[in-house]
Amino acid sequence: MEDNNPIVSIVIVCMNNLKNLYPCLESIRKYTHVSYECFVVAYLFSKENLEKVRNDFPWVKFIESNEIRGFSENNNLALRQARGKYCFVQNDDTEFRMPCIDKLVETIEKLPKKVAIVSPKGLLGNGDIQYCGRANHSRWHYFLEAFGLWSEKRANKHNPTHGVFKSYDIIGAYFLIKTHLFREIGWFDERYFFTPEDLAVSAELRKRGYECWVDADAEIIHYEGMTGKSMSPIQTAAGPAGFVGAMMWSGGNTYLGYCLFTLLNLPYTIGQFVYHSLRSNHHGTPNRYNLLAKKERNILSICFTRKTPKEVFLKFYNKVKTQN
Repeated sequence: MEDNNPIVSIVIVCMNNLKNLYPCLESIRKYTHVSYECFVVAYLFSKENLEKVRNDFPWVKFIESNEIRGFSENNNLALRQARGKYCFVQNDDTEFRMPCIDKLVETIEKLPKKVAIVSPKGLLGNGDIQYCGRANHSRWHYFLEAFGLWSEKRANKHNPTHGVFKSYDIIGAYFLIKTHLFREIGWFDERYFFTPEDLAVSAELRKRGYECWVDADAEIIHYEGMTGKSMSPIQTAAGPAGFVGAMMWSGGNTYLGYCLFTLLNLPYTIGQFVYHSLRSNHHGTPNRYNLLAKKERNILSICFTRKTPKEVFLKFYNKVKTQN
């Protein structure tokens, strides 16, 4: 239920996609019984859609976001208004089938004060586990994973699938965090346009002596791909922005470190570009391989840039707009 002094502030960013948003909000209403407030950042919404959702969900606080912003920036628009003791950040392509938030609140209040975050078990639409805790995803793991020397998916298989346990990193699609600690670290780091803002949060909290935990008996469904990973022309802009963000993170937010990790990842990116280019030529007609090859060509064209991830996104996004 909503309250003037909520226990939880729920924050969702939605990019004008009511197909995602409606099941998400309906499941919050059905399964959340602790006092809460719910923010939806209406990102680049049409006037018609904004009017419709406001009428259909009068208990939700809609925040208009009508200029190009990344995941961190959009979430922060709502987080800065949060009044709850805890914030629950979730993607719009998520859905509850149990009182997930209630369970997380109950759990975090029983854990030591040094616990900053408790995450649920994330299930894909087919019931498979997406994340149940997250293994250490350090700066070097980006490089190792690119060459098949490390796999986060394999590393995560060692995590328990039931009970409450300490984890290492978080997944930004769904987590409960103590609001005062989130505020203390400055919310999401807006230098990261798409990724890896979630790793930056958990790393900063660990640096300050806090911990991330998981309650695997609290579950959320994540229809992965509906928010930002589906293959569309926009990924030819999002991909390069994500690459720059990942290399910034890997390099410790120094240009020298950024260049080092970019150089280490170049062989993989070149290989992917060649492979997808050949596959696109083989298929002939425009297909996902064309888009993948274009994304990687764009990455190669800016790989040693001094531009921010947002500037990189805008560079290629404007090209996508002129071509449509």
